[in-house]
Amino acid sequence: MILVVGGAGYIGSHLVKDLIKKEQVIVLDNLSSGHQQAINDNAIFVHGDLKNEFEYDFLFDKYPIKAVFHFAACSLVGESVINPQKYYENNVGSTLKLLNLMIKHKIKNIIFSSTAATYGIPNCKLIDEAVPTIPVNPYGRSKLMIEQILADYAKSYDINYSILRYFNAAGADVSGEIGESHNPETHLIPIVLQHLYGIREKVNIFGTDYDTPDGTCIRDYIHVTDLVNAHITALEALLKGEIKNQIYNLGNGKGYSVKEVIQTCEMITDIKCKIKIGERRIGDPPVLVASSKKIEEELGWKAERNLEQIIKTAWRWQQNQRY
Repeated sequence: MILVVGGAGYIGSHLVKDLIKKEQVIVLDNLSSGHQQAINDNAIFVHGDLKNEFEYDFLFDKYPIKAVFHFAACSLVGESVINPQKYYENNVGSTLKLLNLMIKHKIKNIIFSSTAATYGIPNCKLIDEAVPTIPVNPYGRSKLMIEQILADYAKSYDINYSILRYFNAAGADVSGEIGESHNPETHLIPIVLQHLYGIREKVNIFGTDYDTPDGTCIRDYIHVTDLVNAHITALEALLKGEIKNQIYNLGNGKGYSVKEVIQTCEMITDIKCKIKIGERRIGDPPVLVASSKKIEEELGWKAERNLEQIIKTAWRWQQNQRY
């Protein structure tokens, strides 16, 4: 049996949908940003928060949990700067409580959802796992702290982890039944599609004077289903003992500019965007593109879906959004 903490969220719910085909799944989520409607009906759902550690001790007594996926986190960069206390207490503090429960109940395996924000503003165009981690905001620092805690716990308590750092998760399940739904929405692709669907008045571009071919920031977009496949691949490798305490980047290895994303959305929807050009946002690197060579070589995983496929599934979800 597998525990998915944060399994009602965007990536967590997509994982549960596929994982339930192979394993029994328990979802623990406080629904602060997730959606109960997104959880697969065949999963066991427990409404709760890791902050109340002892209330959920029973989960580990009642069910034979052999591994944990940890997605639960606050993840808004701007908010983390304004309210760092929330990010350290929720992200770091709750993870410590989860790890304490795992140690108590002798659960060894954890797959942790990390982020490219741990790299900060790297001085390179293709980011591999050897690039120094120098996060520039409390969100990124909270995730890096958890990575460091996992490394320490692995040495002292025989925890076996896989840390997956991903870049811009996007798209939706091909069925159109579940997809990306945040409040507030801060991700480019859903923002553009909401505008084209008539929900937003315009799309803001923050800076057109970067050192890139069209002057806008370049990012690596990865389909949520590809992310899910990487998580399941990492789980299988952990349970077989094929990997131990590894960090992997997850991305397409190809970057798309803000303007390219908008143009692709326009092409797929056959609707023209109304754009407002604004000033750069502080801390936005010109280019963030992942090298996923390590996980490809060690586990045989590779992203399969391109930007058009990402946007097509996201548009289908936008048109049929259920929550």
